[in-house]
Order: sequence, then structure tokens, then C-alpha cells
Amino acid sequence: MNESPIGRLVGARSLNTFGRTVLSATVLWELYARTHDTLVLAAVGVVQVLPVVLLFVPVGNLVDRVDRRLLSTTAAALAGVIGLGLALASIVSAPVVVYLALLLVYGCITAVHSPASLSLIPMIIARDDLIRTNRLSASLQELASITGPALAGFALNVLVPSAVYAAIAITGLASAVMYRSLPAPRVVAPEAAAAARRDWRVGLRFIFKSPLLLPALTLDMFAVLFAGVTALLPAVAIDILHVGPIGFGFLRAAQSAGAVAMALVGGALPAWQRPGRVLLIVVALFGLATIAFGLSTSFPLSLALLFACGALDNISVVIRLTLEQMVVPDAIRGRVSSVHFVFIGMSNELGIAESGAAAWLIGVVPAIVVGGAVAMIVVGVVALKWRELAAMPPLADLKP
Repeated sequence: MNESPIGRLVGARSLNTFGRTVLSATVLWELYARTHDTLVLAAVGVVQVLPVVLLFVPVGNLVDRVDRRLLSTTAAALAGVIGLGLALASIVSAPVVVYLALLLVYGCITAVHSPASLSLIPMIIARDDLIRTNRLSASLQELASITGPALAGFALNVLVPSAVYAAIAITGLASAVMYRSLPAPRVVAPEAAAAARRDWRVGLRFIFKSPLLLPALTLDMFAVLFAGVTALLPAVAIDILHVGPIGFGFLRAAQSAGAVAMALVGGALPAWQRPGRVLLIVVALFGLATIAFGLSTSFPLSLALLFACGALDNISVVIRLTLEQMVVPDAIRGRVSSVHFVFIGMSNELGIAESGAAAWLIGVVPAIVVGGAVAMIVVGVVALKWRELAAMPPLADLKP
């Protein structure tokens, strides 16, 4: 095909994100409404992070050996199957353990989809277009993250959860069709691929020896792990702000709205001359905004603070993704992306578990405030330990 594949690629990833956010918002709301138990929220995070941690070695090798377009297509289609399974579970009011089992399988699917689709980007997109592609991808995925929870909130106000889950099947199939329409990825030189495949630890070694990629991933992992509030939004909406499912949908969407706004502004700004320094600053501000959110009892203020968190997170995401794509050789992208997703999965899904457990132990508000404070401490530790990060040159100057 002659036309650029950028639109189809970022569209497929964004549609997958849309389905995942609808599913996540609906599961968290339904299970908390049924149980009013924050430990159930923690369990939702645990079952989704386990596959990420346990499967990163075989998944990394799989992504480097099998057509990444095929893997992305298959994973997107299977995500739709999970949507149908959750719909059936909701219809029959299945025990919580059934939901957790389906989410465990969904975690396995995501453990393959994320590194496969992420490492597919530089294999079919020209190097000069990577920053533009990542900015567009981040914008559309955040837009999906806005519309997903918001629509879930509105839908839950008038529909049963099973109808919402069923919509995931449609998004999964559509995403799979878009992936399948992409051109075949660039072939890695056989000698380079063969040499790299001899050692599954190459992805781990690459990241842990990188003076730039390791601290960037560490910041993302621990900041979102402790300062992420997504899992607690049902409790905040019901017990603190006293808003219904529509208010919950707006809370879930506010952070993504901020990310899209920042992506639009960022597209008009010149490239960061010291992106590592910018990364440290925005993560520290993310922690500060999280503390303020934990203390807020005002719905408009809470929305504004989540909006700010999303804007800050968008800057972090674009810098981190572009950094990885610039410095990682093609032959090991699958294993590096798989390890990368362990960091991201740990920060997102394990963050859900950490938030739920912390709220159960010390309460919702203290859990959010302490989490934001820990994120700010992590920034200080990273800045002192990896001084190379603050001195990182512009992203376009980085080489594999």
C-alpha cells in the first residue's frame, strides 16, 4: 500500500485502549457496587499484573520470532472474546472469582499485545516520523481513555453492565481488522536476529545497563504505582464526592482529557532540549497534584486536578516511548518492549492492587496522599542516582 500506515496503526492501538478502558471502568464499578470492598479492587489489579510479570520472558522471545502484526491482530481479537465472557458473567451474576479468572486471561492477552504493537511501530514507521507518530498515538489513546470511561459512566446509568461488556467484542474485532490491514513489518537482518535470540536476557541487560532508559522507566513505574488513583475512583465517587456513575465516568475521563490537551499543545511547542530534566519535573508535579486530589472534597476541583495529572503524564509518556524507540536496536525490540511492559504493567495493574490494599489498610484519602508523597520522593532518588537523565540531549539526537 502507498498510503502511510500511521493512521491505521495508531487507530488500532487507540481502539484497543478504548475497549480496555471501558472494560476496566465497568469491572471496577460493578464489583465495588456489589461488594463495597476495596480488597476486591486490589484483586482486580493483581490478576492483571501477574501475567505481565510471569510471561515477559516467553512473550519477549515470541515477539522477536513471530510477525508482530499477526500477534497484535490475534491479541486484539481475543480481547473481544473476553468482553463476551464478562457479559455472560454479569448476566448470570457470577461470583467475583469468575470475573477475576477472565481478567487473568485478559492480562495474558495484554501481556502479548502491548509489546507486540509497541515494537511494531518502528518496524513500519520511518525513523523521522517516530516523534510525530508517538505524539499522535498518545493523543488518540488518551482520547480513547477519555471517551471510554465517560461513555461507560453514562452507559452504566441506563444500561446493565453486561451490555457495556458486550461492546468490547466490537472494539476488539475492529482493532484486529485494522492491524491486519497494515503492511508487513521490516525484516531484521538474519545474522543480527539470530545472534540476539540466543539469549533471552538481552532485553533485561539492555535496560539495566542503559543510563537513560532505566531511570525513565523507574520514574514511570514507581510514580504511577504509588500515585495512580484510577482504582480508587469508584470509592472516591461514591463515598467522598457522592456522585453517581456519570460523575465516576467524568472522573475517569478527566485525566485523559488533560493528556489530550497537552498533546495538542505539545505539538506546537519546540522539541525539549533537556527532555530528561523535563521528565523529572513533570513526575514530581504529578505527585503533588495527586496529594491535592486526595485532600479534595470538591467535585470540580477533583476534576481539575485529575486533568492536570493527565497533562503531566502525557509529557512523560511521549518522552519515554520515543526514548525507547530511538535507542533500542531492531533485533531485540520484542524483548526490550516486553521488559518495558513489565515496568508499565507493574505501575498500572499493580498500582491498582497497591491502591486497593492501601485504602483497605489506612483509608482512601490517606492512601492517595501518601502515594503522591512517595512519587515525589522517588523523583529525588532517581535524580540523585542517575544524573545522566537530567543531562539527556534532545530525543532526535539519540542513536541505537
